Amino acid sequence: MSLSLAHVEAGEARKLQGGGRPPALWLRRLRLNAFRSYAQATIEADHRPVVLTGANGAGKTNLLEAISFLAPGRGLRRAKLGEVERRQGDRTAPQDAWAVAARLETPEGPRELGTGRDPAARGGEAETTRERRLIKIDGALARSQQALDELLRLVWLTPQMDGLFRDGASGRRRFLDRLVVGYDPAHGGRLTGYEQAQRERSRLLAEGRRDDRWLAALEETMAGRAIAVTAARRALVARLDEAAGLAPGDFPKAGLALTGETEAWLDEMPALAAEERLRDRLAAARDEDAASGSTSVGPQRSDLEVSHLDKALPAHLCSTGEQKALLVSIVLAHARLVALERGAAPILLLDEVVAHLDGGRREALYQCLLELGSQAWLTGTDEALFAPLGAAAQFFRVREATVTPAPLSAAHSSLAAQ
Repeated sequence: MSLSLAHVEAGEARKLQGGGRPPALWLRRLRLNAFRSYAQATIEADHRPVVLTGANGAGKTNLLEAISFLAPGRGLRRAKLGEVERRQGDRTAPQDAWAVAARLETPEGPRELGTGRDPAARGGEAETTRERRLIKIDGALARSQQALDELLRLVWLTPQMDGLFRDGASGRRRFLDRLVVGYDPAHGGRLTGYEQAQRERSRLLAEGRRDDRWLAALEETMAGRAIAVTAARRALVARLDEAAGLAPGDFPKAGLALTGETEAWLDEMPALAAEERLRDRLAAARDEDAASGSTSVGPQRSDLEVSHLDKALPAHLCSTGEQKALLVSIVLAHARLVALERGAAPILLLDEVVAHLDGGRREALYQCLLELGSQAWLTGTDEALFAPLGAAAQFFRVREATVTPAPLSAAHSSLAAQ
């Protein structure tokens, strides 16, 4: 399969004529301050996919991580706030706390986003206090990180996720929850509410404070949020299972299923009955949970099971290359669902993904990204691997934490015109 420039231009013409989906969600500008290896950096972009190339250690992944902090949570590396602050030698630069700002184009118009570590939590005795992250939207402080989910849909794939199907279930749950938030932004708030109540219950049990009324109130909150979290996960997995069976090009067809005790309850009974059962189970398990220091039942015990449908093989038994292709296939299926039902494809952060795909799958990926209208951000060390995108993408070179636009080379032009 060849991705021609003529095909891309024809697709753009169809979009302008109303026959396709124009890009509706993209980053126009990204600014970094004191973030990882960057003292300061600004990237101005348009709606096309963004390709960042450079040697290992040049700072490509740091840029993707900065974007990932425009979503709630700890970013694509799951770093603590102090860990991403720029360091000079063995010391953190004292003059600035790290910050990331962006101008986001949305279906409702442009929005200004900003986030960073609270400077008041830096230095002296404040270092012993809980780290605090500030969020600003259009210049005003947001009450919680979840406000970002209402504006920006982000999904990422990184080399650290290559073992997702072989490692423990917690990574798969985080991956799934990021997909659910992209489809249902309220999911993040429900999940946070459950986790906060769960931590408070665990603290009370660990301290031996058996205030039955307080524990019952926490368990009531946990049960309601847990069943809502489970229902949202189940709904998306069912849709993804259908969509991933229609994988583009040479990508494998993925089968998805969500397993767990709370999932089984929702197969058997209404949500309110499942809430009551979970509430009763939590109350009965207080002694057990106090002894173990964990919560024995709930959505934190669920797992996402993935299989290679064509081979009728669980994903964890597939080759490394097949597992990577399955991950990409799921992310593309999710992006198609979000674009179809929410009117705007998510922004995809694909770190060192294409180097592990063969030529056919690379071009299938590029074609899918263009058809989706997704402003994907892709990184790699070999610029030639992205040549089939040609003028359909924008290229930047990263060297020693410096980002410069890369002109379209003759190699890009000749391959794109084939």
